[in-house]
Amino acid sequence: MTSTELTLSDDQASAFDSVTELLRGAGVNLDDNLLMPPQGDASSVMAITGKAGSGKTLLLAELYKALEAAGVQIVSGDFESKKSKNKRTLAILAPTNKAASVLRLRGVPATTIHRILYTPVYDPEYERIADWLAGNGERPDINEGLEITDVALDRAAAFYLNNKSIPGALAAAGLRGSDFITGWKRREEPLDIGFIDESSMLDDRQFNDLKEIFPTLILFGDPAQLAPVNQSGAMVFEKLPAPQVMNLARVHRQTADNPILDLAHALADPALEFHHFEQMIEEISKKDDRVVWGQRVEVDLMARSPVLVWRNATRIRLLNAFRNVYGAPEDALIAGEPLICDGIELPLKHRKKRLDLEARGLIKGAQVVYLGEGRKPGFSRLHVMGAEDPQISAASIVKIEKPDEEEPFIPFAARMGATFLHGSAVTIHKAQGSQWDTVQVFAPDLFVAARMNRIEAGQPLWKRLAYVAITRAQERLIWVVRNRLSKPTEPLRVDDLKAIAAPTLTLAPQAEEDGFL
Repeated sequence: MTSTELTLSDDQASAFDSVTELLRGAGVNLDDNLLMPPQGDASSVMAITGKAGSGKTLLLAELYKALEAAGVQIVSGDFESKKSKNKRTLAILAPTNKAASVLRLRGVPATTIHRILYTPVYDPEYERIADWLAGNGERPDINEGLEITDVALDRAAAFYLNNKSIPGALAAAGLRGSDFITGWKRREEPLDIGFIDESSMLDDRQFNDLKEIFPTLILFGDPAQLAPVNQSGAMVFEKLPAPQVMNLARVHRQTADNPILDLAHALADPALEFHHFEQMIEEISKKDDRVVWGQRVEVDLMARSPVLVWRNATRIRLLNAFRNVYGAPEDALIAGEPLICDGIELPLKHRKKRLDLEARGLIKGAQVVYLGEGRKPGFSRLHVMGAEDPQISAASIVKIEKPDEEEPFIPFAARMGATFLHGSAVTIHKAQGSQWDTVQVFAPDLFVAARMNRIEAGQPLWKRLAYVAITRAQERLIWVVRNRLSKPTEPLRVDDLKAIAAPTLTLAPQAEEDGFL
């Protein structure tokens, strides 16, 4: 096995060696750190599968480190050097902002699949600086026309050394996105090697698009999750020939003494019934405070970590209860309310504006916090959770759904723009790919699913729902057993988001002037 900094389990080591062999056939020799030019149009796909705690993310991170050490350049989505066209490259992608941010917190420079489809266009003068930061050129001489000094260049280099973000480094030098990014364009050239995390969320169309972009594609996915709704219970990696799929068993060293993962793996027992599972949760909650037997929904958590439900009717009741308990008026949002992007409604002639929004992380399913009104009617200032440049302002259409009413209430709306639903509660299906420190699961919904005896991909639906829901929790799981809501201990807040966003970059602070952004 290729040497790595830590000891991998036997199945991880076997998967590492299989990927190494695949890459060697594509001209990347990790054993000797030798890189050959891209090998033409030959296509190869491999999948690394395993349940929660099996070490998929650890393996992905180790493969990334080995490829970087071999000289493979990382394509991040925020800058792509023209000098890299004949070099070997790697892009690490996830379907959602939140999933990509989870990888970035672990030191893996991931971005979204959507973001990699679009590339920023840099001002040629600042492109020289970006190339130097990325290691593709000499330190540039500062021209009088550039709003940057040698001291600022040093700050940019120091930032990039630790964060690997070109826009972040230039922001550390005192620049705004509008200083050096002139627009966005759809990717025209294919890439090289692609790692796709959370690939259980891919449908056939997305998978085929990725195969066109990446001659060498490696999928990382969990076969126990819920398949996309249009996939008839099948995931794309389940259709690959057996030799192209490496399955990881549970890695006990990394997951020892984790009650949340213990519960997730207990769901594999075919004899386990719903009431047995709830008894297990209640018993564990008496011994370990990482699992909570909740008598009510904790409203304080809902602004940052939505309650996970199965039924849409439950979601609508909870979001209205959330708004009521915080005293939110019917005709307006209050700062701190969570939203979920439900798409972008723009005519074809404004395609560039759609690219701008999507490139900044405002894609369907993105979790957003409302910061306040924009400078024009119908505009909103927003914080996109998990995005690399989180704070933007955009024309918005906000829909507040009401119980027993077919049409949502719209407190305000621009003529066109990004559409949002309330995000204090989301369905378990839409929560896939996201993780939060604390997750509340609304158990009465899963009880209903269990009573219906529905089967999906050969397993009771309630078990698949429960597995996905509880594995969204990184630190603490609250299993809510009653239809009750607590009172808030403090008003909704946004100051914590501003503190997080302060050192990051707003790509176009003046962008409201054209009527959409």
